[in-house]
Amino acid sequence: MGGTSMLKLTLSLCLFMSLLLSSYAQSCSRYSFSTNRVFKSCSDLPVLNSFLHYNHHSSGKLEIAYRHTGIGSSRWVAWAINPTSKGMVGSQALVAYPRTDGTVRVYTSPITQYQTQLREGKLSFEVSDLSATYENNEIIVFATLGLSSNSSSTTLNQVWQEGGLSGNTPQMHVTSGPNVQSMATLNLLSGETATTNGGGSKLRKRNIHGVLNAVSWGILMPIGAITARYLKVFKSADPAWFYLHASCQFSAYVVGVAGWGTGLKLGSESPGIRFDTHRTIGIVLFSLGTLQLFALLLRPKPDHKYRLYWNIYHHLVGYTVIILSVINVFKGFDILNPDQKWKNAYIGVIVALAISAVVLEAYTWSVVVKRRRSESAGKLQHGANGANGNGVNNDYGARSPQA
Repeated sequence: MGGTSMLKLTLSLCLFMSLLLSSYAQSCSRYSFSTNRVFKSCSDLPVLNSFLHYNHHSSGKLEIAYRHTGIGSSRWVAWAINPTSKGMVGSQALVAYPRTDGTVRVYTSPITQYQTQLREGKLSFEVSDLSATYENNEIIVFATLGLSSNSSSTTLNQVWQEGGLSGNTPQMHVTSGPNVQSMATLNLLSGETATTNGGGSKLRKRNIHGVLNAVSWGILMPIGAITARYLKVFKSADPAWFYLHASCQFSAYVVGVAGWGTGLKLGSESPGIRFDTHRTIGIVLFSLGTLQLFALLLRPKPDHKYRLYWNIYHHLVGYTVIILSVINVFKGFDILNPDQKWKNAYIGVIVALAISAVVLEAYTWSVVVKRRRSESAGKLQHGANGANGNGVNNDYGARSPQA
């Protein structure tokens, strides 16, 4: 027992020392630049293995060295100041990455929209002495920023990021985990970095929007259509199939309206950011779904002369909604760019529903064909029995007078 306790104590001490050494190694205040450059202040950024070193002058100039450690040769990094807000859009970025020929490219890029391709462009403030190095899986970006000396604010909104490369072309970064938490305010006097929850909150709303619409329009709607088309073939399922169909579609509509509302909210909170195709399809879906709901209240009785036209309208609009829903869910995946597993999961659900529909289509057609054959055989048998009976009576009646 004593040996076990000693082992636990030794392991705990080793863990503590490793954490202590790790903390010591990662502290920006203990870092020395190989070029002997000295920065009076620094900040350990909370995510993505990043650090900011800087000298702030009363003239408004800000000398910075942005370090990003643990970065591979096929990755890009960026550090930016956002003069207008705390998000990504509007930020003025310094971008750097190793080229395939071993050199390092560094340039400025104003971010004007989500899913940016980090095109080179002039920033809203002056940038000089821009350079970058890449050694030992660490990129360092050096620059001098000409910030306004008239501003009394000593707090900056900063954003930093990393992503993959395709050759020498930056690709979209991951939109989950630390990559959406890499925003903070920096107090130039104290060096304190305070994270902002704005990005995480907006991402959470985007995820909620995506989940609600994928489940409602993208899954429940097709299930409701399958329920109506194949269960009503069985006489024993009448009228249960109708209530199941109506309940499924109404639930899908309610959840879908909630998802549509979150989309409108996100749009109002993101001025200048537009996904026109996704938004247009969403409006069309909401409109057609509402029409279907009111059409249900105006449904003619089965023997009404207009019931045929109502059925044609109902089926046409219903299948249009399902097709547009699936298309728009994939549009949403392209915008959110989640982990591939979520897209694969939805594809799996759609494929399963499609296979189920094909199997049920074949089965129900076989049921209908057998039923029609049985009914036709029954009518023929009934007609034959009736003809035989009449023939006997007629013969008897015809022979009676002669008798």
